[in-house]
Amino acid sequence: MTDPLSPHSVPGFRFAGISAGIKKRGGLDLALISCDADAAAAGVFTQNIVRAAPVELAHQRVQAGVARAVVVNSGNANACTGAPGTQAALDSSAAVAAALGVAPDLVLPCSTGVIGQVLPADRIANHADALVAALGADAADFARAIMTTDRFPKVVQCPVETSTGEATLLGIAKGAGMIHPDLDTGLPQATMLAYLLTDARVNAADLRGALLGASQVTFNACTVDGDTSTNDTVLALASGVHAGIATQASLRRAMEQVCGELARLMVRDGEGADHSVAITVSGLSSSEDARRAAYTVATSLLVKTALTGKDPNWGRLLAAAGRSGVRFDPNQASIHVGDVLICQHGMGLGADAEARATAIMKTESYGITLSLGSGPHAFTYTTCDLGHGYVDVNAGYRT
Repeated sequence: MTDPLSPHSVPGFRFAGISAGIKKRGGLDLALISCDADAAAAGVFTQNIVRAAPVELAHQRVQAGVARAVVVNSGNANACTGAPGTQAALDSSAAVAAALGVAPDLVLPCSTGVIGQVLPADRIANHADALVAALGADAADFARAIMTTDRFPKVVQCPVETSTGEATLLGIAKGAGMIHPDLDTGLPQATMLAYLLTDARVNAADLRGALLGASQVTFNACTVDGDTSTNDTVLALASGVHAGIATQASLRRAMEQVCGELARLMVRDGEGADHSVAITVSGLSSSEDARRAAYTVATSLLVKTALTGKDPNWGRLLAAAGRSGVRFDPNQASIHVGDVLICQHGMGLGADAEARATAIMKTESYGITLSLGSGPHAFTYTTCDLGHGYVDVNAGYRT
């Protein structure tokens, strides 16, 4: 895990996070990423048909494949707000564009927070100059300003191989609840707010291809609560100030590393959660079957509550796989918690095995593997436990 308190930067980009009075409880709530010149840009967005105004606007603008800035507010989702919400997204991004001295179409807006309230665009406009004045190389305040119910900022950095050596990929995300993908459309989708920034030289088509490929096996393979948000957005920008050219393949490898860790951190930060758990299903005849079975196990409420209780309830795991619609022979199934075998040939191995598994389930992150046959395909889905804390956070989210 990358230390979120360490300085994080990427050449060609500057960051800011300030308070603009948008969050009811105060704190940093307005954030900006600015590129010193035109950046290649790509994005993936929620497939929820109820989409917030900033999602629609950012989706429209990113099609050009170029951007200069991303402005993010927390505390207000500006979703289900009709024409006034659309105007607020236009006005707030225009105010930031004017403060930066760039065209409004080059500013990509994002919002996160309570649904059903129009974004107070005047607060953003009144703080636009201060936001730009706060720009600096360190992304720390940006990472904090985009948080809502998050318990900690999520920042991950890794190298990208290019034609002349290593460039940098920096990933910043927020998300703790309302996180769940729609897996079956095959369309661009996302489950949070996340920003991937590189100084490598890459064209917009390769940037988008890498983002789509990496998202499918990372962000779209994690869940907290089964709810896909109205505001989910992942944006990738490349400043191109590095001398080296990154291929789509090398960029995708780096994105899978960064996005995979960001996804794990969001699940680990799941509202009220104490554990992140990688559910792997193996031994099936197709990757689609492996993904479907892993998805069903990872989203089962009975499984997630068993994770809360550190209960190696192999019956719940096997039953969830059995209702996934995937055909397998239960008599061939085995289940491991970490490296402890708790079920073999579809039957439990007793109290001693379960006691060893319980010890593993007390750790912050671990894996559970269901081997359902002898096929060549496997898939891993990241989930978390579900306990009383989730209800406590969400029952009073608006009040």
